[in-house]
Amino acid sequence: MKELLVIAIGSALVNNVVLSQFLGICPFLGVSKKVETAAGMGAAVIFVITLASFVTSAIDKVLLIPLHMTYLQTIVFILVIACLVQFVEMFLKKTMQSLYQALGVYLPLITTNCAVLGVALTNATKEYSILTSTVNGFAVATGFTISIILLAGIREKLEYSDISPALKGSPIVLVTAGLMAIAFCGFSGII
Repeated sequence: MKELLVIAIGSALVNNVVLSQFLGICPFLGVSKKVETAAGMGAAVIFVITLASFVTSAIDKVLLIPLHMTYLQTIVFILVIACLVQFVEMFLKKTMQSLYQALGVYLPLITTNCAVLGVALTNATKEYSILTSTVNGFAVATGFTISIILLAGIREKLEYSDISPALKGSPIVLVTAGLMAIAFCGFSGII
């Protein structure tokens, strides 16, 4: 249990997928204009990464490793992730139309979000068990959600701030993301 807690805290805060590994930058920057939209994207990412971690780990342990077909990991993992994202997209389109429209093109981009594939491949590389992979996936997705909601909150405040015209828009967002990455480095002493 202690090992799972260490992995969870390490994945969510210390090795934050966006701010220290720089995976998943596209939705991080694109969907972080409003907190509500960022929270919706975070929830979708939590669902996809957690479920993808479970399914890909199970497929890896049950099929790929016993059949000596680990060279197919990347292809199989991408197919599993694509199917899960399609499921999330159909679910949101039917149940939460406003969130579906707010996420726009970024929802299908979860399929190509390298954070999702990165977690699945990291779980396989570190030879985590199915439970540990699932916990790691949930923690990574939670770290992604924390960082995207924080950036969205800061961006909402920045709209009403007096900023130099040279920094308005993307430059200030990138500076803010860089400062957040530096701030998250402070968590490195936890583990």
